[in-house]
Amino acid sequence: MKTILKLSLVVLVAMTTISTYADNGDFSLRVMSGNGKEITFAINQLQRAHVTIKDKYDNVIYSETVTGKEGILKTYSLEEFPEGTYFLAVETNSKKVIHEIVVTTKGSTLSSKSVTEVQKPLKVKNQKVAAN
Repeated sequence: MKTILKLSLVVLVAMTTISTYADNGDFSLRVMSGNGKEITFAINQLQRAHVTIKDKYDNVIYSETVTGKEGILKTYSLEEFPEGTYFLAVETNSKKVIHEIVVTTKGSTLSSKSVTEVQKPLKVKNQKVAAN
């Protein structure tokens, strides 16, 4: 009986975790480890996003639109970047997520937790709404 109770509790926790992950918006940006002064991230099940790297003064250092068939996997070399703090912004039609990048003489790190996450409002084109 104790085994069944423990197993039921494990399944309940797993199902709660799965539903929480599924409700996490239109994409999930995953930070991956980089070598030296490289940063790598992946976006699952998204085919197009705009990526911008800015310095701490909000100056755009790099900007591009990235695409992928079943997701996006991108690595950036920061060898030419001076030491300091930078910000990686990934933007889609419905969401913008910003992560912090720290570049030192020994390497670089990309924060796994976002600094900012903004949901964009839904846009409805040519729809008539009935009023009561």
